[in-house]
Amino acid sequence: MKGNVVDLAVAVVIGAAFGKIVTALVEAVIMPLISALFQSPNVDSFGLVTLNGNDIRFGVVLTALVNFLLVAAAIYFLIVAPMNTMIERRNRRLGIDPTAEETPEDVALLTEIRDLLSAQRGGGAPLPGTDPRV
Repeated sequence: MKGNVVDLAVAVVIGAAFGKIVTALVEAVIMPLISALFQSPNVDSFGLVTLNGNDIRFGVVLTALVNFLLVAAAIYFLIVAPMNTMIERRNRRLGIDPTAEETPEDVALLTEIRDLLSAQRGGGAPLPGTDPRV
């Protein structure tokens, strides 16, 4: 089993647990504050439209949207951003340059074959700095 699969499984479990925490915070603290601003008992009744006896509740969508945005922001700022910072620090400490692009093995092999064929025909090797994939 590769490490990426385990990392992904751990991320899903932690994300689900963290999502429940943020959802509880949104439902117990933030949404009551927003409903107080709208002077409504809850946000679910905000934007209530009755059409032929059926209730259309725009407030439920607003609640879900605020919940999603807060969960996404919390996960980004509390998990993703610190993880990226830790990876950058580790790479700097180990001297790894993530912007340095390695030539894939198949491209290097094809470049070598091209150079050999060019040398056999009497042409020269390609100029340094030219793109070997062209």
